[in-house]
Amino acid sequence: MTIEASISMEPGDDFRRQGVVDWPTLGLLVLCYSVWAAGTTWLAALWLPAGILAALLAITLHSSLQHEVLHGHPFRIRWLNEATVFLPLGLLFPYGRFRDTHLAHHRDEYLTDPYDDPESNFLDPETWGRLPALARAVLRLNNTLFGRMLIGPAIGAASFLRDDLRAIAGGDRAILRDWLLHLAGLILVARWVESSSMPGWAYLLSAYMGMSVLKIRTYLEHRAHELARGRTVIVEKGVILPFLFLNNNLHVVHHMRPAVAWYRLPALYRQQREEYLRRNDGYFYRSYAEIFRLHFFRAKDPVPHPLRSPADRA
Repeated sequence: MTIEASISMEPGDDFRRQGVVDWPTLGLLVLCYSVWAAGTTWLAALWLPAGILAALLAITLHSSLQHEVLHGHPFRIRWLNEATVFLPLGLLFPYGRFRDTHLAHHRDEYLTDPYDDPESNFLDPETWGRLPALARAVLRLNNTLFGRMLIGPAIGAASFLRDDLRAIAGGDRAILRDWLLHLAGLILVARWVESSSMPGWAYLLSAYMGMSVLKIRTYLEHRAHELARGRTVIVEKGVILPFLFLNNNLHVVHHMRPAVAWYRLPALYRQQREEYLRRNDGYFYRSYAEIFRLHFFRAKDPVPHPLRSPADRA
């Protein structure tokens, strides 16, 4: 059977055949919140750097679990799924906005398009040409892995907030609702941190560092390529980062089987490794260590989309 013949796009179909609840994901949610609670309380009291480390790891994992939830896990009921990740541990992005923009991102024919892919880091060449020199310098830095981890979370949050404020000012009530829910969750997180052993500045640092770790995953998940099927990466090996990313290092497998739970992705990849690499036209890295070596200080891509021209938008 070819990969194409095995694709299923029905949300949650991977675990519904097995039962009502995706127990591994539910168990990981419990573990994530337990580590977060321990990091902000007794670990922070015991030794603050250990508390910060535990909190940032939990925040990173929580974002990956939010990704699992929007793809239909761990329950059959959407509101119940979303209740499990309601608390915005990472502070910066409303879950509802992440859900909607990420599902739009899954239209593979638009991957990397600076207008139609909401997760693209490319700019339209015409837009790039109008930017002042300082803005270009900042975005060039952001296109190295070092820059993406250092300033990427701030740039992403500022850009996201700017666009959403414009949409809210234009009357988009759905986006306003998502931000109001996010603010309600922020109040609960703030109350927890206020009563915990972790200073507020340390929690802010943990949240920012957690988003920085996530930028390692998103840095080169997609490339500019003439064929949509050749735009999505495979990062084959690793232990800690693939776990924190819930195996989304095998990103082409996820894009082809978005309903499949995180713990099934490695087996799917092993079963049809050569076929996946053929399909994505060999967009492959051995490990995240290789990515750090190649791109920590050297950008992988230009900021303006290399396959677009002003005529493309006309």
